[in-house]
Amino acid sequence: MPVDPLHSAARPPRSAQNPLGPSFQGTEAFPAAEARAVEVRRSARRRRTVSAYREGDRTVVLIPARMSDAEEKRWVTVMLDRLAAQESKRILGDTELAERAERLSGQYLGGRARPDTVRWVTNQNTRWGSCTPAEGSIRLSHRLQGMPEYVVDYVLLHELAHLLVPGHGPAFWRLLEAYPRTERARGYLEGVVAAGRLPHLPAARGE
Repeated sequence: MPVDPLHSAARPPRSAQNPLGPSFQGTEAFPAAEARAVEVRRSARRRRTVSAYREGDRTVVLIPARMSDAEEKRWVTVMLDRLAAQESKRILGDTELAERAERLSGQYLGGRARPDTVRWVTNQNTRWGSCTPAEGSIRLSHRLQGMPEYVVDYVLLHELAHLLVPGHGPAFWRLLEAYPRTERARGYLEGVVAAGRLPHLPAARGE
């Protein structure tokens, strides 16, 4: 039976490897806003105001055309922080998370996965989620809070599937085939970790 990389530090062969596991070990997840692609649009008609919004997997920041590169950089950071703060207010509580798990189980697993508890935890810094089938418990890392809903749903569905199949063999991945955003969510999480590994360059003098 393949090792579950979400719940173990062991690294399985690439063909069976789950991107949510060991490749994330020791890496703190970046907020969702930092993991998205950012597109800055300048407008000659825009004089002072700056605004931002989500557009699919991108964050679009609208700024005046006359704004300097330094001002652009500062305002992009400000607007990303504002969007992240707004989104964090919509974080699901444990009760809502359990209700979401029930809905996902019914929609994609025929209602067969029935956890006894589903909750957020703050002590999972090397994995996004964990499941203990014997206890019927599912735990999601608080680092997922504020990420796109389809990403949270994927991790939650991943753990629900473990209530039915413990390993990451073909039978396990067949359960997730019904979820249309599996690959997109996996790619998003891989991008979060990749961003966390980028070197932090020292600031230039005078900045």
